[in-house]
Amino acid sequence: MIATLHVVSVVVAFQRAGEPVQFVNVASKLGVNYKHENGASTEKYLPETMGSGAIIFDYDNDGWADLFFVNGGSFTDKRVAARARHRLYRNIGEGRFIDVSDSSGIEISGFGMGGCSADYDNDGWTDLYITAVGPDKLYHNTGKNMFTDVSSAAGLGEELWSTSCAFGDIDNDGDLDLYVARYVDFSVENNKYCTLLEGLRAYCHPNVYKGVPDILYRNNGNGTFTDITREAGVTKSGNGLGVVFGDYDDDGWTDIYVANDSTPNFLYHNKGKGIFEEVAFWSGVAVGAGGKPLAGMGTDLGDINGDGLLDIFVTNLDGQTHSLYKNIGKGLFADITFFSGVGEVTLPFVGFGTALFDYDNDGDLDISIANGDVIDNNRRLRESTTYEQLNLLLRNDGTGKFTSVGSLSGSGFALKKASRALAVGDMDNDGDLDIVISNVGATSDLLQNDGGNRSNSILVRTVGFASNRDGIGARLKLFVGGKVIVRDVKAGSSYLAQNDLRVHFGLGEAPRADRLEIRWPSGTVDTIANIAANQIFTVKEGIGVTDRQPFIRPAR
Repeated sequence: MIATLHVVSVVVAFQRAGEPVQFVNVASKLGVNYKHENGASTEKYLPETMGSGAIIFDYDNDGWADLFFVNGGSFTDKRVAARARHRLYRNIGEGRFIDVSDSSGIEISGFGMGGCSADYDNDGWTDLYITAVGPDKLYHNTGKNMFTDVSSAAGLGEELWSTSCAFGDIDNDGDLDLYVARYVDFSVENNKYCTLLEGLRAYCHPNVYKGVPDILYRNNGNGTFTDITREAGVTKSGNGLGVVFGDYDDDGWTDIYVANDSTPNFLYHNKGKGIFEEVAFWSGVAVGAGGKPLAGMGTDLGDINGDGLLDIFVTNLDGQTHSLYKNIGKGLFADITFFSGVGEVTLPFVGFGTALFDYDNDGDLDISIANGDVIDNNRRLRESTTYEQLNLLLRNDGTGKFTSVGSLSGSGFALKKASRALAVGDMDNDGDLDIVISNVGATSDLLQNDGGNRSNSILVRTVGFASNRDGIGARLKLFVGGKVIVRDVKAGSSYLAQNDLRVHFGLGEAPRADRLEIRWPSGTVDTIANIAANQIFTVKEGIGVTDRQPFIRPAR
């Protein structure tokens, strides 16, 4: 009873502080009519329930974030497989979209899963990597609204079941390397027969299959990649579903965190120049508080309490809670899942995609989670759960303690679907972050943020020179009103997804920031002083601000 009263008092205080931000699904209204094909069959092939990816990226360099959805397919119906096309939506301004898939050059390949995007060849255009139940594809952006399949020429095209991927410069040489998480050794030929308690066939637990090792590719700087998994020290096998790059110990070398499904998670510490040591158990982020592996699916890195250190969030199955690991320095983490308020509110949900992001522009990182069960006939097992589930929005009080506010946050968080990928970005350039969610066998959702921009913010686009062109791996520190906000540029996180590469800072009521420091992967540090709020600006390494655009703000 006391806990219930505490939650109510927090929510009431939040309401009194101002009208809650509302999220509304505007996908269809704005021209995003994508529907995922999962080819659900009586054979219960495991990929059918695992969902598809969502990527936010500006492929045409017009300053508007575009959308890409990875479609699935079918193992039993050729007609379904043939229409399971990946979908590219061009943002034509203020968040309105047109489907340009037919002219994009991106073809169907395998049973699609997820993807990530970055300018791997530093030519100024963002490229695309798509994972699948074989084969993966690398698409080169020609700069002419077209993509070309260069997988074979680049030395890529993994045939096994790949899931999430992420780009990062592991050796700080200016070229982006690629980490690809892989799941299990599933194939149509070795599909297992699994049942619920009453003998009804259901999707199998991943542990009935053998796990397969992930792959780390080094960018050779000439458009090709080399598999360096062994020499880099990332050879462990797990059921990989989520991956994110981040320099958790702030030593200037990017590290890698991998969420594994029902096997221990991995934390690969970069010892320098792209040589890694797996330290998850030693650091305290391999398993749950009970000492057992959890069903890790989605993951993200970010500073939840303003101490300048990157913390780790992981989504898991219902009955396990999702996991929040607080970075306490010296390479160590503390499991604060229940202390933070995350444990109780996530206990009933099966979580997949997730993002640490500042939806209300108050300067601290909140959490959104895409939920949905894995077993589509789970009501036959227990009536307390459903395949379709509500998604979650957890508001940060600024100290790393969270309250569930989805029920207060509009019709977008009243939707119940089997949700999978989740990505965030400012789709309409109005100064607050919107949410994109993909759903198994259903239409996708674009949750427009209405009210986040009542508080101030800035968006920063980084352009590397000595570093990689996108500035991926750069650490940004914003000094505003006595507060220091730390953000990193990341290409790939969540589950099968990627957020907008532009870095978002909420400023609250502050009309400007005192200064921004950017530490690039090359080691160069740029400082920009006296930054007015409510603008998008581009910073080029070693040069400074090269472009400024005001937000498109609605009339008040």
